[in-house]
Amino acid sequence: MADRSRTAGASVTNLLRFTGRHRVLHLTWFAFFLTFVVWFAFAPLAGTIGAELGLSPQQLTVVALCNVALTVPARILVGMALDRWGPRRVYSAILIYAAIPSVMTAMATSFAMLVTARLAASIVGAGFVVGIRMVSEWFPPREVGLAEGVYGGWGNFGSAAAAFTLPTLAGLIGGWRLAIGTVAIVAVAYGLLYLRSVADTPEGRTFARPPRQGALEVTSRPAVFGLIALNVPLIAILGLVAWRVEMVGVIGREVLWSIVAVLVVLSLFQARAAVRVNRDALADRYPSDDRYPFRSVAVLCLAYAVTFGSELAVVSMLPLFFADTFGLSPTMAGATAAGFAFMNLAARPAGGLLSDRLGSRRRTLLFLLAGLGGGYVLLANVNSSWPLVAAVLATMVCSFFVQAGEGATYAIVPLVKRRVTGQISGMVGAYGNVGALLFLTLLLVAGPTAFFLTIGASSVVAAVACRWLVEPEDSFAEHLTDDEPAEVLLELTEGAVA
Repeated sequence: MADRSRTAGASVTNLLRFTGRHRVLHLTWFAFFLTFVVWFAFAPLAGTIGAELGLSPQQLTVVALCNVALTVPARILVGMALDRWGPRRVYSAILIYAAIPSVMTAMATSFAMLVTARLAASIVGAGFVVGIRMVSEWFPPREVGLAEGVYGGWGNFGSAAAAFTLPTLAGLIGGWRLAIGTVAIVAVAYGLLYLRSVADTPEGRTFARPPRQGALEVTSRPAVFGLIALNVPLIAILGLVAWRVEMVGVIGREVLWSIVAVLVVLSLFQARAAVRVNRDALADRYPSDDRYPFRSVAVLCLAYAVTFGSELAVVSMLPLFFADTFGLSPTMAGATAAGFAFMNLAARPAGGLLSDRLGSRRRTLLFLLAGLGGGYVLLANVNSSWPLVAAVLATMVCSFFVQAGEGATYAIVPLVKRRVTGQISGMVGAYGNVGALLFLTLLLVAGPTAFFLTIGASSVVAAVACRWLVEPEDSFAEHLTDDEPAEVLLELTEGAVA
């Protein structure tokens, strides 16, 4: 135990370095940070933008939905792209692309233009998955939890940074249009810098790629059908977004049903792609040493839906919850609720560090999910009779388990199967957005108490599901290895060409 404590202390101290793999980590979390600044640039300026363009509250709600609408499919597609072309080029491309929706937003003069701009911006939210593979290529398994936690926690703080800085920047430089335009310039500049400053892998390490593109590669016959089933909620959630837009009267019922029909067709095409890409799995051609447990992917998707999904949902509703419960002003309520987001800086790295040091990544995630369930039960009982300080402390406790659970989830994701890490990361990340949209819909229908209790119950279900999570092989190996069987990859690639 003393050796582990010394190793943990050394790992944390090494984070201050800007050399070798730590340099890549710092450059990569800042890339993630900037994508979140772009993605969340609209929210802190929404009131000002709405007043200038004459938008109704319903229209602002639609714009907020558009801001997340395409993130789910984009995370899947970006995961495929980075497994094919590598994280360096894909992250740089996303940062450069981020200027397009930023400029579109800055130039918007109507509701339609703003909707188009924020739909385009929702794709930028997929940038998160790119760094997961980049970091896992540079850090050995025994350190990957802390490294991924730092990447996720510090990068995720971009949303809070946007909230704090953009209104001030708008006041200093002459309005919200220039503030968002400035973000575009920074994103492009950093995208070009990132392209020149990092490599996909350390020198001498091979970047493993899946033999086929179009769907996640799985390695057993049951997993093919599991993949098809796991894809269904990712399509269905887009129908939920369309339904919510129809509820506020922006689109008609006929348009809604047209969207549903398109999504059904898309689901069928996705199922066909899963079958086409995984012909070898259906034929049971994978040797035992090249298989990976697809059920682990399903459990990790559920874990991230209740951790990151609940974080997005709670951050959206917590200021109003504090204002209504304790009679606070909007400014005071926002400041009180901000602690939930601030915990990302420490809690997510802490979850990754615990996963690295406690000897079992599966049990660590199970423990944190169980604690998360208790945290949300605690929040469900917060009412006006509580002292405000106690309510804030309850929020911080819950927030720790939320974000530590995210860190523990992504301490496992890159260890499941290296050559498809991008696609697994994209699928797990997409389920975070699925969870957020489901929980926010529940809040709209049932109110905050049922909202908190349902998330708590979902967390317990996810903790129980961890019994089916397989501890990755070599979870705590000290060195990076090229562990993909070369002869298997050659055989499968030749089969794909044939």
